[in-house]
Amino acid sequence: MAGLVNNLLILLLLFQNICLGFRSPLSIFKRYKDTTRSLSSECLGSEQPVISLGLSDFALDIRMPGVTPKQSDTYLCMSVRLPMDDEAYVVDFKPHASMDTVHHMLLFGCNEPSSTENYWDCDEGTCRDKSNILYAWARNAPPTRLPKGVGFRVGGETGGRYFVLQVHYGDISAFRDKHKDCSGVTLHLTHQKQPLIAGMYLMMSVNTVIPPGEKVVDADIACHYKRFPMHLFAYRVHTHRLGKVVSGYRVRNGQWTLIGRQSPQLPQAFYPVEHPVDVSYDDILAARCVFSGEGRTTETHIGGTANDEMCNFYIMYYMEAKHAVSYMTCTQNANPEMFRNIPQEANIPVPIKSDMLKMTHGHHEETKDSDTSSLLQQAKKEEEEILDQETKDGDRSSLLQQAKKEEKEILDQDFHIEEAVEWPGLDLKLGQVSGLALDPENNLVIFHRGDHVWDENSFDSKFVYQQRGLGPIEQNTILVLNPSNAKLLHSTGKSLFYLPHGLSIDKNGNYWVTDVALHQVFKLGTEGKEPLLTLGVALQPGSDKNHFCQPTDVVVDPITGSIYVSDGYCNSRIIQFSPDGLYVMQWGEESFLGRSRPGQFHIPHSLALIPDFSQLCVADRENGRIQCFRLETGEFTREIKHKSFGRELFAVSYVPGGLLFAVNGMPYPGEAEPVQGFVMNFSTGEIIDFFIPLRKSFEMPHDIVASEDRTVFVGDVHARAVWKFASTEKVEHRSVKKAGIEVQEIKESEAVAEARLKNKPESTHSLKDADKQPLVQQASSTGVSFVLITTLLIIPVVVLLAILIFIRWRKTTVYGGNSDEEHKLDSSSGRILGRLRGKGGGGINLGNFFASHKGYSRKGFDRLSTEGSDQEKDEDDGTDSEEECSASPPPPAPSSS
Repeated sequence: MAGLVNNLLILLLLFQNICLGFRSPLSIFKRYKDTTRSLSSECLGSEQPVISLGLSDFALDIRMPGVTPKQSDTYLCMSVRLPMDDEAYVVDFKPHASMDTVHHMLLFGCNEPSSTENYWDCDEGTCRDKSNILYAWARNAPPTRLPKGVGFRVGGETGGRYFVLQVHYGDISAFRDKHKDCSGVTLHLTHQKQPLIAGMYLMMSVNTVIPPGEKVVDADIACHYKRFPMHLFAYRVHTHRLGKVVSGYRVRNGQWTLIGRQSPQLPQAFYPVEHPVDVSYDDILAARCVFSGEGRTTETHIGGTANDEMCNFYIMYYMEAKHAVSYMTCTQNANPEMFRNIPQEANIPVPIKSDMLKMTHGHHEETKDSDTSSLLQQAKKEEEEILDQETKDGDRSSLLQQAKKEEKEILDQDFHIEEAVEWPGLDLKLGQVSGLALDPENNLVIFHRGDHVWDENSFDSKFVYQQRGLGPIEQNTILVLNPSNAKLLHSTGKSLFYLPHGLSIDKNGNYWVTDVALHQVFKLGTEGKEPLLTLGVALQPGSDKNHFCQPTDVVVDPITGSIYVSDGYCNSRIIQFSPDGLYVMQWGEESFLGRSRPGQFHIPHSLALIPDFSQLCVADRENGRIQCFRLETGEFTREIKHKSFGRELFAVSYVPGGLLFAVNGMPYPGEAEPVQGFVMNFSTGEIIDFFIPLRKSFEMPHDIVASEDRTVFVGDVHARAVWKFASTEKVEHRSVKKAGIEVQEIKESEAVAEARLKNKPESTHSLKDADKQPLVQQASSTGVSFVLITTLLIIPVVVLLAILIFIRWRKTTVYGGNSDEEHKLDSSSGRILGRLRGKGGGGINLGNFFASHKGYSRKGFDRLSTEGSDQEKDEDDGTDSEEECSASPPPPAPSSS
């Protein structure tokens, strides 16, 4: 009886957890792979699905009321009325569906649903009046998140009072057991007025025909935009099985700007527009879907069934509230000729990794779609073709030779910088990382932008900040981490900054920061609540003694207390202030293309004090060089410039003892210099070492800081990440003369070259294996006798036999030969051995494996969090827009960082 009661209690607790599950905070990709059965349990009996979230916020649960579709490709609709007539704003979404049962879902807003029934066949329509798409989901995508201050307007005089959910059930084989489905979405709404109103722009092809067997078929859509400016922040692509890639662009004055590009076979989530794009009157919005008719025996048309096709490119945008339009469509191709100039990337399918495809398709061991295998093979083939194209004409050979040359220089030194791959700080959830520093205790300090971004709309042509309505960043922008384990020790800087940039720490532990939006420099105590010193005038750019124009960095002389500010994106100067903030002097002027003289700057972007030599070094970003000056006079002393820097050098850091560290920018199209880190001898300017990450890749490394033990941290503004690198001592090869070891050195160089080319963690293992072989060869050449080796091998065997004999004797003594006891002992030891085998050689639990890799969710819906996305550099975009300033005024405002 007691066991029965216990079982009932356990079942009751499980049921309670299931019922409350959908109310928990939004989570990563794995959480949203719910089964239909748990969903049907969740929504049973929820007749009033409104959940209070505070005084002004509430959640609204919109679910199918337990339906069982009778045939495949069924579209079912249901409606929920807004629980009040007042105006409200949808600011978040959370889906509840699985690809096992649902092909896709659409959520509409309107005033009059097509039916008053609990649910109905969508062939009757969704709404009787005009409807707006608010949300779209397919293929196990986690939730959409809107930028701060942005919401879909509903209710009131202008917004819809009903939500209509449309669910497309593709294959109904999952309903063989006649269970009921309750798929749907939970909305987070607020009554607080949002300054920016979200809307949906749908680009859709309606007349595309895909011939059977045709390898490549393009569906093009283009429309002129004739409304008030809108700002694009997220996109979603949608096709059925034949779609390979979908791309969307803004075309202005013949220039194509990427909005988004994605494979429709990946989770069909809303992804962030990685470089936020604005659309103005008379711009053109263009999209292309690439299909393949291979494997089909009949023509495929645009239609609603799974055997038909669709070509949809959804764009989420926001507009100022007074001009807001909630829904727009484009279904034509206004200018077919223009697609002759579409970027080539739009025609290249996006390769899909096998594990990603498995996640996309719900981890089915048996894949229903027979084209999954062919899709993987095609992706591999395309990836090989791209690699072949990149390395043709001997490029790979020259890269290998260059890597060998660089490795020879590295082997001449006694250390090498490489990523600390076990450091967990790379997985921190950060905004755009703009500055790094080490405090007096050697803790890592990060300066980031939270949910603010710097894009082309942040400033006007006079460099005045245009997004003050968003208010200051509400997150803590200064984070103090343990450099060993990335544990957060302290955080501050909330509600103080708009667009953080530079960071340094003086000998007393005070934080010195710059804000390019405020055009100011601040000194903060470790608590960071109120500035101890402020330089510049808030939100007023200028070039006199009292104003800055987007200042980039600040450092303080530890001996004299003098303050040095690099100013900046729209000025080209270094300014010195006294310890109490009084103007002392300035030097520098703007450089001109092709004529970069000493003391001229094109964005002085980063500062490094060299107290050993009483100098200040400046990363002259767009001139791709380091310039150094005397602290007392500002007199130019030297320039450090290398071809491997490329056109841009972003940041520089100095370590007492004579080492200089730096990071460059992404190469321009057609240029070969990779983005990487550098270690230099300050006295000679020579490059000692190069380093690149093994996990992820640099996108726009923005700042660098190093410690005396040669631990290096690099912050990336686009990747929104911080890498840790460490110095590793190397075996001295130069004194070894044996031919076999010389051959091994060549192999090691090739391994390093391969690591540089592939940028994969596996390369470190090949290096470790390569390191072992010379040591073994060296040991074998010392003349150790065969007899000694044999003796050393025999001793452990003899000891082992002695132990076994003792155990046998002990067992006989203790158990007295009792067969039952002996059987128990053998059984026990068998169980223990079984456990050991299970740990040592058991299969991998893929579910636990994927769940433990949080970064995986970024490939899916989690990426939509545009908080801090300022803008991630698109791998197909040749610009350095963060918007990192890459041009001097008065032409277009500088790109950010």
